Formats: sequence, C-alpha cells, structure tokens
Amino acid sequence: MGENIYLFVPNIIDYLRVVFAFVSFYYMPFDPLKASVCYLLSGFLDAFDGHLARMLNQCTKLGAMLDQLIDRITTMCLCATLCHLYPNYMLFFQFAMALDIFSHWMHVQSSVQKGNTSHKKIDLSANPILRYYYHNQVVLFTMCAANELFFCMLYLNYFTTGPVIPLIGVGLWKFVCVICAPLAILKMVISAIQLVAACENYAIMDREDRAKVATAHTKLG
Repeated sequence: MGENIYLFVPNIIDYLRVVFAFVSFYYMPFDPLKASVCYLLSGFLDAFDGHLARMLNQCTKLGAMLDQLIDRITTMCLCATLCHLYPNYMLFFQFAMALDIFSHWMHVQSSVQKGNTSHKKIDLSANPILRYYYHNQVVLFTMCAANELFFCMLYLNYFTTGPVIPLIGVGLWKFVCVICAPLAILKMVISAIQLVAACENYAIMDREDRAKVATAHTKLG
C-alpha cells in the first residue's frame, strides 16, 4: 500500500484552513470579530503549508490544488459578503473576484500544459514581474497578506472603525485598510499581468501545435 497522501502534514493544514474559513463564514452575518479572527487564521496558515511541504518532502499535486482553490474560494466568499455590506461598490468586488479566479485558473492551467510542476515555478525567460513576484517569498507573502487584510478590514470597518490610534485619531481597522489598499490594488494589477501572460502562453502553444500540423501535412503532401 502506498503513502497516504491525504494525511500529509501540508494537506492537513489545508483541511484546517477550510474549517476555519467556514467557521468564519458562519459568524460573518452577526459576529464580525470572531469571523475576522477565523478568516485571518485560515489565511495565516497558508504561510506554512508550502514551507512544510518542501521541508518534509511532501509536495503533492493534491496539495498544490487545495492551496490554490482554498485561497480563491475564501477571498471570493468574503467579497460576496462585502457586496452585501457595500452594495454601491458591488461592481468593484465582482471585478476583484472575477479577475482573481480567471487569472489564476488560466495561469495554473497554462503552467500545467507547459509541463511545469507548479504555477509558482516561473521560467527565467518568462514575465520578469511574475518571476519576481512568485520567487521572492517576502514579496509574495506581503502582497497576499495585504490583500487579505484589505478585504477583511473593509468587512470589520462596516461595523466599527476599531480601537482609536491615539496619535492620529483614526480607528485601527480603518488605518490598516488604508495602508493595505495600495498593495491590494497592486496585486490586482499583477493578476491582470498574469492573465495576459497566461493567454500568451496558450497562444504560443497553439501556434506551435498548428505549425506541427502544417508541417505534417506538408510532408504527407
């Protein structure tokens, strides 16, 4: 009997992320503090699964897919809540959800079809922005954390601006939201770049396939 992939430590962490995420979704309508703590805890655990997978030699395709889908779904569900809380900005949240899911799905699938073992393994000849984004762990963690904090603080700020910071007289939740907003917007820009790069990858593969077919037809003719 082979190894039990389901019980690899990184995958167990992903299961815990799902549990904390759904507890957060349960509390979102009536207890913003508990909802935010569980949501951020789910996101915080994301910083460990990949590291442990490499350290324990437990990198798996299942784990990579779980990690990717959990990231997308948790953010999407929070944005769905924000659509309800901020109906005037619904289009912005819908755009953020669509761009995030579309760009990552296209990127993952194009990476797989090119033969990469992970969407985070960017060829040195590929887009330099994406290469730097995915290969620099500090940048990747900072951008992802700021993005999640931005949406989470928007959610909290609907109910209260948070404890007032004495020196500037601004609520903590509002302050963190404003600080994280530029990085969240920048992450959306990177997602757009990622989408364009993925589309170009598909176009390159299509051109290569069509050239092979044309060459085969020429030889047969």
